[in-house]
Amino acid sequence: MQGEMNFIIEGDRRLSGTVETSRSKNGAVALLAASLLNAGKTTLERVPKIEEVNRLIEVLRSIGVSVDWQGSNVVLQPPKHLSLEKIDRIAATKTRSILMFIGPLLHLFKEFELPQSGGCTLGLRSVRPHLMALEKFGVMIEARSESYHISHTALAPAEVVLYESSDTATINALLAAARAPGTSVIKYASANYQVQEVCGFLRALGVSVDGIGSTTLTITGIAQIDTTVSYSVAQDPTDAMFFISAAVTTNSSITITAAPIEFLEVELLLLGKMGLMFSLSKSRTSENGITKLVDIELHASELTAFPEKIHARPYPGLNIDNLPFFAVIATQAKGTTLIHDWVYEKRAIYYTELDRLGARTTLHDPHRISIEGPTHLKAAEVICPPALRPATIILVAMLGAKGRSTLRNVYSINRGYEDLVARLRALGASIEAT
Repeated sequence: MQGEMNFIIEGDRRLSGTVETSRSKNGAVALLAASLLNAGKTTLERVPKIEEVNRLIEVLRSIGVSVDWQGSNVVLQPPKHLSLEKIDRIAATKTRSILMFIGPLLHLFKEFELPQSGGCTLGLRSVRPHLMALEKFGVMIEARSESYHISHTALAPAEVVLYESSDTATINALLAAARAPGTSVIKYASANYQVQEVCGFLRALGVSVDGIGSTTLTITGIAQIDTTVSYSVAQDPTDAMFFISAAVTTNSSITITAAPIEFLEVELLLLGKMGLMFSLSKSRTSENGITKLVDIELHASELTAFPEKIHARPYPGLNIDNLPFFAVIATQAKGTTLIHDWVYEKRAIYYTELDRLGARTTLHDPHRISIEGPTHLKAAEVICPPALRPATIILVAMLGAKGRSTLRNVYSINRGYEDLVARLRALGASIEAT
């Protein structure tokens, strides 16, 4: 794992040009977990080279999976018999994505342990949606101080009702159903982009999945999967949203290509009501045959605060990972913006770090924050928050802040964004990694 990296930014520069949307972090890590279902060779194409992916690859290699990078593709071949005895616990505890290993490993072991998951520090993130979903398949999960103990006697198809539309819990249920012969139904499922990615991959493996994009998924599982498959990771809506917020904060005109529009429509609706001028190209489809893409042409605009509270909802609402970007956007909008981050106990508190750069925020409680604008942001030195999206909005604010800023220990950002420094520099930003 890398040592500390810092970003040095000379802000208050207009951006210009074109940037291509990167491939999805959340899709890539879900597909890495799902590859464990296949006894044959899996090639994942266009995998982002980010720290979250690196951690899961370290875990996969530690349990015996052959993993090779071929350009931007990752080729995976499991051994005949996996072993969890030498699992890389350090890498596993660095990422919450390790939870998605439970679903496929159920088909290989009747009893096993996984290290407790880590990832972003965002307060209490319950694993109960996973436990309640998987118990319907006959699985027992015991949460211990440093690990999860998972056991079952025999997997059976099931009808699962999720009490929370969790992305990762939906994916775990999908992976459990994929090799449980018979028909399983997942109700109140998440229909978010990474879930759709996994559904498409399961179809490529020969598993029948109906209802993609809806909240009811019907899966016809098959006992064995041993095939050679290639599947491409789709584009990341939160990557596109990063550049949308960077354009707004620097009052710039740029074009973002290959943006997954179905996961940005509500965000663009709100921004349009706030005064953002933009145009969309004709849509096309990503390599997975599911994700619709457009090019977004953004124009420098004067924004007014959105008159209602801004809050996230499960798809097709405003994406929970895109909500934080509205905090930095609000610093440039005339009036007061109220953001309600109801999912995480701590994330709204991190938004107050924008004050270090001259923002005017009022934290009402751990979930609600008001932001007054417009603000002339100023340079500062800030230690990166230990959570991906809050860390990223500090970087966006620094791009718009007059003077020289330092963002220290940017591992949180590198977990989810690929080649960010080079892509920003290509748009005219003054940023370097040290």
